[in-house]
Amino acid sequence: MRAVIVDCAIYRDGRRTDGPADFSDALEEARATGDAFLWIGLHEPTEKEFELVSSEFGLHPLAVEDALSAHQRPKLEVYDDSLFAVVKPVVYDHGSDTVSTDELMVFIGDSFVVTVRHGDGAPLAAVRRRLEADAEVLKHGPTAVLYAISDAVVDHYIDVAGELQVDLEELETEVFAPAATGDSKNTAARIYTFKRQVLEFRRATVPLAAPMARLASAGVPFVREQSQPFFRDVQDHLTRANEQVEGLDRLLSDILSAHLAQMGVRQNDDMRKISAWAAMAAVPTMVAGIYGMNFKHMPELRWAWAYPAVILLMAGVVFGLYRQFKRRGWL
Repeated sequence: MRAVIVDCAIYRDGRRTDGPADFSDALEEARATGDAFLWIGLHEPTEKEFELVSSEFGLHPLAVEDALSAHQRPKLEVYDDSLFAVVKPVVYDHGSDTVSTDELMVFIGDSFVVTVRHGDGAPLAAVRRRLEADAEVLKHGPTAVLYAISDAVVDHYIDVAGELQVDLEELETEVFAPAATGDSKNTAARIYTFKRQVLEFRRATVPLAAPMARLASAGVPFVREQSQPFFRDVQDHLTRANEQVEGLDRLLSDILSAHLAQMGVRQNDDMRKISAWAAMAAVPTMVAGIYGMNFKHMPELRWAWAYPAVILLMAGVVFGLYRQFKRRGWL
């Protein structure tokens, strides 16, 4: 059990205090004082490991099942003894320019906060340190923890959206380069892969809008009404992130359409060149084909200059066609 417990502490009046090593005793102590709460952080617990926590804190079985399955959409659920929230932190890998999502579940209730994290990309240590350095915020109890986690996750959405914007500008420059001679198939694959990254991003940001709107309004159990302005601020940042994601998705669709149009234009150019060369080859083929027929009465067969004249005629016609195709831009 110690392996999955990342941190466990009692907070009283906004400050971390020493408490019992066993979280059951720590929860009992926090509830006994009335002005404290216990925050326990877990990382990828198994069903057996989480069973003791869920029974001790009185967590709802459906919420426990969601916390263990780790394949949830961002949401907010209210149960009799706790509030259950799911957020999806987004991780941007600078090496591969890819986006991945982790999952973070938050239970808040009577004098406790339980966080369950799946994935290694979004640890909560920085959030905990920032809260511990600001006693005025932390003294608001479990609500402050939920706010700090939501604020950190949503702010990181904006940072990741900025990184994707830079990557998109580079891809756009490559697609619309005047002398682009790259592999069209590879470029289309890159655009499609980028669009998949944005789709993964949207799955984290868009569904979170409804839970944030609910937290910013009154009447949510286990959430202090004084926190509504703070959650509205998070909601505003989330709206900004969603607008950036929607803009990225639209631009990618436009870039893909433009790339396909460019490919069509290049194919038309290639077909015109092929048609022009075929037309120029058809003239000498036709003349040679006619003179290859074994007719007795053929014009100028017995003339000494007949062969050079025919060759010169074919060359002249081909040259004339070449000038016409060149003037029209087919070659």
